[in-house]
Amino acid sequence: MHACGHDGHVAMALGAATALVALRDSWSGRVRLCFQPAEEIASGAMPMIGDGAADGVDHVLGIHLWAPLETGRVAVKSGVIFGSADSFSVTIQGRGGHGGMPHTAIDPVVVTAQVILAIQSIISRETSPFSPAVITIGRVTAGTAFNVIADSAELLGTTRAIDASERERLLQRVAEIATAVASGFGAEAKFIRGTGCPPVVSDPAMADLVHRAAAATVGEDRVDIAVPITVGDDVACFLERAPGCYFLVGAGHPERGPVPPHHSAYFDIDEAALPVGVETLVRASLVVLG
Repeated sequence: MHACGHDGHVAMALGAATALVALRDSWSGRVRLCFQPAEEIASGAMPMIGDGAADGVDHVLGIHLWAPLETGRVAVKSGVIFGSADSFSVTIQGRGGHGGMPHTAIDPVVVTAQVILAIQSIISRETSPFSPAVITIGRVTAGTAFNVIADSAELLGTTRAIDASERERLLQRVAEIATAVASGFGAEAKFIRGTGCPPVVSDPAMADLVHRAAAATVGEDRVDIAVPITVGDDVACFLERAPGCYFLVGAGHPERGPVPPHHSAYFDIDEAALPVGVETLVRASLVVLG
C-alpha cells in the first residue's frame, strides 16, 4: 500500500479518457495519457520522458487527490505549488569495539546523532524564514547488538525547497556539515546524492484555464488558490518541457472524523472526489483541444 491516492489518479485519468473518446467529434488533436510511476522518489518522469512521453506535447495537465482539502473543492495556482524533492544518504565510518569500552572505538552512532542535530541548523539558522525549506532524516541504521559499537552507521534523508535556488544549497550544506562533524569526532562521512526533481511550477495561462474548468465543475466558490507545500512530485520534469498546470482535487471527508494524512497507514479517500477530478480534466482538455 502506497497511501497517497495514486489508485484514484489512475481511475480519474481512465475516466477522462473514456469521456474524451465519447466526445471525440468535439475536439481535434491528440491526447496522451501518462500513468506516471515512482513520482515521490523522482524516478518515474525522466525514464518516461527518455522513452518519448513528452515528445510533441504542447500542454501538460497533472492531477493529485488531496485529503486535507474537502471533497468537492479544487485547489489551483500559477507558479510553484510543490517544492523540489531530493534524497541523500550519509554513511558515517567509525571504528567498532566493545560497548563497555567506548574509549577504544569511534562510535558512529554518536557521530550520526550529532550530524542529524547539526544539519537541522541549516534550516533554523541559515535559511530565510520567508523561503520555506525542509530537511528530514527518515531512516537511521547501525549495529547488530546492544553491547557492540558498530563500525558504521547510515542515515537516509530528503531536502525540500520552494525556491529552486535553495535546492542545490541545501544538499551542498548537508554534505559539508556531515563531513565536518564526523571529522571532528575522528570519523569519516560519505555523502551520496540520490534521485531528485525540481519544484512543480504551473504556467499562469494554464492555471487560469484549469481554474475556469474547475469553477464550471464545482462552482467558483469551491475553487481555492493552492498554498505551496514542501512535498514533491517529478511531474515537475514534464512541466519543464511544456506549459501546464498541476492541480489538487479535494478527497477529504471530515464528517467521518479526522482525515488521516497522506502516507498514514489509515489514509483513505472519499471516492466522491473522483468524478470531480474527471470532469475538471475533461473540461480543461476540451479548451486546450478546441
